[in-house]
Amino acid sequence: MSKKLLVTSALPYANGSIHLGHVLEAVQTDIWVRFQKLIGNSCHFFCADDTHGTPIMIAAKKMGKTPEEMIGDVQKEHYRDLTSFLVEYDNYYTTNSIENKEFSESIYLTLKKKGHIVSRNIEQSYCEHDKMFLPDRFIKGTCPKCGAKDQYGDSCEVCGTSYSPKDLKDSSCAICGNPPVLKESKHLFFKLQDFQSQLKTWMEEGDRLNEGAQKKLQEWFHSGLQEWDISRDGPYFGFAIPEEENKYFYVWLDAPIGYMAASKNYFKDENVFNEYWKDGKGEIIHFIGKDILYFHGLFWPAMLMGADYKTPTQLNVHGFLTVNGEKMSKSRGTFINASTFSKYLDTEHFRFYMACRLGSGMEDVDISFDDFVSRVNADLIGNLVNLVSRVSTSILDKMDRKLGFLSKEGELLVSELLSRESEIRDAYQNRNYSKVMREITSLGDKVNKYVNDYAPWNLVKTDLEKARDVVTTSLNCAKILFTYLAPVSPKIHETVKQLFQLEKMDFLNLNIRLENQTLAPYQMLSKRVEEKNITIMIEETKKDFESKNPTKENSNSADQSSSKEEKSKESSLTPNDDGYITIDELSKVELRVGEILEAGPVEGADKLLFVKVNLGEKGIKNVFAGIKVAYSPEELLGKKVVVVSNLKPRQMKFGLSEAMLLASGKEKTLSLFVPDRQANPGDLLK
Repeated sequence: MSKKLLVTSALPYANGSIHLGHVLEAVQTDIWVRFQKLIGNSCHFFCADDTHGTPIMIAAKKMGKTPEEMIGDVQKEHYRDLTSFLVEYDNYYTTNSIENKEFSESIYLTLKKKGHIVSRNIEQSYCEHDKMFLPDRFIKGTCPKCGAKDQYGDSCEVCGTSYSPKDLKDSSCAICGNPPVLKESKHLFFKLQDFQSQLKTWMEEGDRLNEGAQKKLQEWFHSGLQEWDISRDGPYFGFAIPEEENKYFYVWLDAPIGYMAASKNYFKDENVFNEYWKDGKGEIIHFIGKDILYFHGLFWPAMLMGADYKTPTQLNVHGFLTVNGEKMSKSRGTFINASTFSKYLDTEHFRFYMACRLGSGMEDVDISFDDFVSRVNADLIGNLVNLVSRVSTSILDKMDRKLGFLSKEGELLVSELLSRESEIRDAYQNRNYSKVMREITSLGDKVNKYVNDYAPWNLVKTDLEKARDVVTTSLNCAKILFTYLAPVSPKIHETVKQLFQLEKMDFLNLNIRLENQTLAPYQMLSKRVEEKNITIMIEETKKDFESKNPTKENSNSADQSSSKEEKSKESSLTPNDDGYITIDELSKVELRVGEILEAGPVEGADKLLFVKVNLGEKGIKNVFAGIKVAYSPEELLGKKVVVVSNLKPRQMKFGLSEAMLLASGKEKTLSLFVPDRQANPGDLLK
């Protein structure tokens, strides 16, 4: 029986361009949505621009536009950039809509009527020059702990300390530079603690949250849930609060309500809307980053509970995107906008690479451009695309482009590929995309071996019908593989479907064979990555940053390469003068259980073996290990070992090494560290 699913991804804020971090989430969601549709489920995908707040108001003023004009322009840009990565929304809306206003007012008034809203006076920073209360991020000054200058009013980006704006030294308004004063104002609060018991039950039900997200939410329960300030004083770009004077809803109240607004705007019919949000006849699935778990895992479901709406069925929480093992940086050219990436590289390649890296947990996802080139060119182009191109061009032309019938050997190979369907479905469903990609590329290797063994490019010269058998088998296998890959690479999937002249190519017709039929002319599926384009892209990003930030003092929060935090990373595990390391330094080392999936020699290296090690949710890591003298590749397969999993990737002349296997001894006495007890890949060792 098919399911009815309503899926959302987090709302990009309308005060900046879409970067690869945004794209990571959009692609992760889109892959899941496409998979659901390919297995026959009814699935709607909604998103919107998050448009309210003081930053929007100030930015629009600087641009000489109204906030409405600015967010309209930004929404068009956001939609263009996200869809350039083949993300397919049913509705990409805005939080500044009549539907959102009506839902926000209705939910608030219901909560107020039930006694879940209280008011009290609070003291805030006020700028007498700009005649406005200042949000924390619009106050700057000197950190009260470490003395770093030019820090925001809520936390220090140098030492990481959180504080009240009142504690900031030499504070000033970030707009005009004048010192703020303290002033009292009435604020409205949502009594989150009223829902503590309900939220705890909701959080622990079924598979609503992965283990990491659930543990994170538990931390807030331990300290007790607090009232949540839901109001802001005018001037403020947002929705006015009913029955109040000069008070506006805090942006985080109406932002998630934007999911409902986008749904209502799309469905039009209130009965269909109610099936999801009132009647529970469909599932509501949110994809979010770990930085907004607090809002989606506590405030949002509590608001829905109090206003008699259905709560989300599932929160899928992912980590941040890092580049080459480090936080994205504008000065290093790795804080890359979506529009810059799509200018120089194939966005479908980014989807493929993210799928290779994404698991179902909250771990950060790293993009190494060396690995990006290697994986795309080897696994996507060399393995999968090449499987189609090598047998459906000139060889098929010599057969009048007509396929034959599957031989017994062909049926066996096709059956082997079909036998992996259940496992691939489960991995997609659980968002373990890296496992899907391992399965697909492994099956691709087997089919390519079959093709290489028969060499139809030679066979066609001596035995045309036998060559036709090989091509028929190969392309039937390709149909299965590119159906498995369809959620990840929809453009390639569409081109393959046209080649086979099929109306549909989904999981529901996976068993249908391609036999005794003529294929369309071959069209190129995808090209190899050109490394020079990556270099140009990074240089352009650097130059763009440098042109806007001519001095180091002007660098923004996206780039803190000189911060204490990053310096400590660089000096990690450097011994003190006495030769010892501290317990704090040791705690930075992340040891995990790894299972060796592949092992083989390294051409041109006497001591190295190339190893692929499975680290569970951390994904597959490539390792070049100097253990050849003590171990043969055969005896390593399936072995569980101890791995330093958070080692900074190192580019060697043979390739990128992303982790380290722990071992002791020398030469033939060298011995790998192995877990003493039963352990699973990815388990953290303490």
